[in-house]
Amino acid sequence: MTDVIDPNARIADLVGLLYVLNNIFEGKTDLFELEKEMEVDLDDLMPIVYTASNLGFVNSESGDISITNLGINYIKSGIVQRKKIIRDILKNIEPFKTAIELRTFELDEIMEKLMENGIQTFNNPGGNHDLEVILIEWGIYSKFLNKTDDGFGVTFN
Repeated sequence: MTDVIDPNARIADLVGLLYVLNNIFEGKTDLFELEKEMEVDLDDLMPIVYTASNLGFVNSESGDISITNLGINYIKSGIVQRKKIIRDILKNIEPFKTAIELRTFELDEIMEKLMENGIQTFNNPGGNHDLEVILIEWGIYSKFLNKTDDGFGVTFN
């Protein structure tokens, strides 16, 4: 299965998850305790847990979650280094793997290519919007992408 950024995962949520896990739970807890501490519903917590796991920041299995060395490094880094860490990881995760193939693209072009590649995450009525939010929030934030008048361009090799 290909790793994909969950449409409901935000960078701010990632930072919050990692801080709580590292600073309140000393790096490891169960999801129920994490859910209570973060005061979120499990349905809202799981997209960021899956994404953090796909990015390599946490390990999650059998209801337990623990922060990885990469996750600790991420939260101890400054903003420039955080962006670099995210940028380096995104090249191996969809929709950014497909973005590298295309180099420059409009939203409907990357959507079509994702479908061809078997990535169904964005194949729903709100999929275009979800994809655009991910490209902007994760891609532009990390300087993996830039926004052009015609769409997006990969700035990262």
